[in-house]
Parts: sequence; structure tokens; C-alpha cells
Amino acid sequence: MNTYTEENYLKALFNLTIESGETTINDLSKELSIKMPTVNSMIKKLAEKNMVNYAIYKPVSLTEKGKREAALVIRKHRLTEMFLVEKMGFGWDEVHDIAEQIEHIHAPKFFSKMDEILNYPTIDPHGSPIPDQQGKVAWIAYDKLSECKEGEKIILSAVTNSSDEFLKFLNKKNLQLGTELKIISIEPFDESVTVLNKKVEITISKLAAEKLLVKNPSIR
Repeated sequence: MNTYTEENYLKALFNLTIESGETTINDLSKELSIKMPTVNSMIKKLAEKNMVNYAIYKPVSLTEKGKREAALVIRKHRLTEMFLVEKMGFGWDEVHDIAEQIEHIHAPKFFSKMDEILNYPTIDPHGSPIPDQQGKVAWIAYDKLSECKEGEKIILSAVTNSSDEFLKFLNKKNLQLGTELKIISIEPFDESVTVLNKKVEITISKLAAEKLLVKNPSIR
């Protein structure tokens, strides 16, 4: 059984290595806001447990065992978020901190029952995939809103930033997952995107547009 701290490291490594498969001690230190010597010490400990691949001055990566353990922590987090939204009426901007605490509970039957009650969801309230009971993740191919073109019709499907501040910002813009949008214009100067939500035009900065994942409604 991994400790609370070890699980947080594994989860951070999982998120940092999604695209390239590896990361650095420095990047992990920044992600966790923990000093590098402390991070380095923990990585060595995780390497001894066959959770990470580590060599001095080399990038760090998760082993298959580490990936599975990290994915199972993420599974508990995302199932909890879904339960809080679907069954308890929380807003999608209210669930992250609660799930951060519950994800460290070691009670497989508890989370299996939660999964059953939710009818086995595959994504969480923020559009992120929920790993299965074996820690396998079914990745979904999305495009960033910032990469779309004028005239396109798209569906807002996920966010890459689930912080309370960003989700409250989206609430103010009346942007929720499943919302169908049409891209009206892209400003050449700052690359801000203006979309049409029903009959309302909404301008979204490039910074925010890069954190919004969308799909084409004609592609199922």
C-alpha cells in the first residue's frame, strides 16, 4: 500500500508524462511546489519500489507498475468527482478539493459500488477519462479550441484545467461540457476566439482557448 505522499507523486508524474512519457525532477518539483532535494529523495524511494525509472541526471518516467498505481488513484479521484456532481448536486467547480482527500481512501469495494451507482461512467465532470479497475485509460482524441478554424461547429467536451477559478470563469461565460458552439472569428492580433453559443457571442482569450478541448459533432 502506497502512502498519501507517494500517491501524490505518482499522480503528478502520470500527468506530467502523458505526452512525452518522461519528465524531469525540476518539473516535478515545480508541479508539486516541493524543493528538489526532497523530490529527488522520494523518486529514489519510488524507484526502489519499482514505480519509476530513475538515473541521475536523466529524465524520470513511470514503470508499468507505477502507471497502474497512479491511474488507480486518478480513477478514485474522478469517480468521486462524478459522484459529487451527479448524485450530490455539487457544481463541477466545487468537487476537486473534496476528491483530493477521498482519492487516498484504500477501500476497493467502496469505489466499486460508487462506479456501479453511477452506471460505470467513462469520463468525469471535466471530460477527462476515468481509468478502469485495471488502471487502463481509454484516451479520447480532442482538439484544442485554440487550434480550430473560423466557421467550424464544435462541441465543448473537456477542460485541461479543472481549477475552481477556471471553472467559475467558464460558468460566468455560460460554457458547460456538451455546449455546441460555432466559431465566428479569430482575432489576428491576440488570437482570441469569438464563438456563438445559441444566439450569444462570447469572446475567449487564447490562454483560455488552449485549455478547452472540443470535438466535431459530425464525428462520433
